[in-house]
Amino acid sequence: MKMPGPDHPITVTPERHHIRVLVAGVAVADTRHAVRLEEAHYPAVFYIPRSDISIQYFVPSARTSHCPYKGDARYFDLVVEGARRADAVWSYEAPFPAVVAIKDHVAFYPDRVDAIEILEAS
Repeated sequence: MKMPGPDHPITVTPERHHIRVLVAGVAVADTRHAVRLEEAHYPAVFYIPRSDISIQYFVPSARTSHCPYKGDARYFDLVVEGARRADAVWSYEAPFPAVVAIKDHVAFYPDRVDAIEILEAS
């Protein structure tokens, strides 16, 4: 396990905007309780609480990965209107202490969904 620091900063903050994720015209996630994870030089990522996703569209994938700063990730395909978006979603089931705020949240690859909408502030 690596700890975030000056050479690899990670911050997790509450997101003040309403976030909605769309696939084939369907909102697969819709929340006013996202957190925003900013990590080193990577683009910021919204993590959405599992309570604010439409679980019927999520199918567990065989893919897994490991981040030395966040822990082990598992992936999900999205299946909407018969179309499958492979490994479009990931989640850290037991994230490392430095990013515990993303526990019970999921994140989406922007290029594997139709839109991640940033709507009015809460």
